[in-house]
Amino acid sequence: MKMDILLGLQWGDEGKGKVVDVLAPKYDVVARFQGGPNAGHTLEFDGIKHVLHQIPSGIFRQKLINIIGNGVVLDPVVLKKEIEGLDKFNIVFQENLFVSKKATIIIPTHKLLDAAYEKSKGDKKIGSTLKGIGPTYQDKIGRVALRVGDILSGDFRAKYDALVAKHKTTLSFYDFDISQLPELETTFFDAIEFFKKLNLIDSEYVVNEFLSSGKKVLAEGAQGSLLDVDFGSYPFVTSSSTMAAGACTGLGVAPSRIGEVYGIFKAYCTRVGSGPFPTELFDADGEAMRKEGNEFGSTTGRPRRCGWIDLPALRYSIMINGVTQLFMMKGDVLNIFEEIKICTHYELADGTRADKLTYELNEQDVTPIYTTVKGWYTSLANATTFEEFPKELKDYVFFLEAELGVPIKMVSVGPDRKQTILR
Repeated sequence: MKMDILLGLQWGDEGKGKVVDVLAPKYDVVARFQGGPNAGHTLEFDGIKHVLHQIPSGIFRQKLINIIGNGVVLDPVVLKKEIEGLDKFNIVFQENLFVSKKATIIIPTHKLLDAAYEKSKGDKKIGSTLKGIGPTYQDKIGRVALRVGDILSGDFRAKYDALVAKHKTTLSFYDFDISQLPELETTFFDAIEFFKKLNLIDSEYVVNEFLSSGKKVLAEGAQGSLLDVDFGSYPFVTSSSTMAAGACTGLGVAPSRIGEVYGIFKAYCTRVGSGPFPTELFDADGEAMRKEGNEFGSTTGRPRRCGWIDLPALRYSIMINGVTQLFMMKGDVLNIFEEIKICTHYELADGTRADKLTYELNEQDVTPIYTTVKGWYTSLANATTFEEFPKELKDYVFFLEAELGVPIKMVSVGPDRKQTILR
């Protein structure tokens, strides 16, 4: 059996949580492979909205195994709150939630370092969520981080104190206030005791054994491809590999065991924080798009930057991920437009055209070149099949398929899991 991968193709917030929830009945296991509490995966069903930050999005499906892989950085405090928030849904996390012993732990001083680094950048800040993600990955690469398995050892506190001492030296250099640290530590160690009660596993063995026994596994990514630390709009990126390749390293699965790669994108574009965004709108259309799509960060609450769909960027993400199927989300947000623009190329400063995201493109302003198509300008609330879509929406889907060279197998026309149209 091969493992399928689901990931975002833009700057995150594409709707991955909803799609995992919709696809989950077809799978036995859902496994998160990277990111941390900076992710906000939103699911909506039975009139209730749910936002998950670290727990895989298959948690609301009974009998489905959910695994937090080694590539994830975990905040014990956030995880404890998330699990406690599931109590009212009668979810037995002791039976269907498992955590890799090799996952890296976010400690309180990681969050202080995150804030100190961001403050020091001034107007060049990258828009960090201040959850401690970057500093934690720095310690992981620097080979000084704490991992989930460490909390089971008798010298965990000594390891913790040694890492905090190292962090305090850096925080002192930045003259950063750490008066809140004792309070943060009290909450942290309370969460660590709770953490010890979870199913802590050698996840690479477990995932591969599931595959070998014929179980269907779906790898769930966080953030988006254009935020990848290597291939995204560096330095305005996240700290992990958000690509399909990241599922291999984040779960311990060989490339030869990868099956379908589901690429999720919005019918338009959004971005949170700083960084290049060629099709960003600063006019009434952009504001209308933000309002109609409720485009505010599920983790930070920050308003998202909005703009028209960007095909060169999508082609890039499709190429480096090896996407086999596309899922288009939030098609209903474009209901309000009589005309819709599609960016097909960029015009560079010297007047030439480009349709690739080269290294230089990240260093200069570009002007999007648009194709304008007719909008459907009607509600999609009653649509239950692709055939019931307005002709203009079907034409939009066909145009994108032709340009991208990959079939669009799903179109979402509303936040509820029922408002997901499979083709």
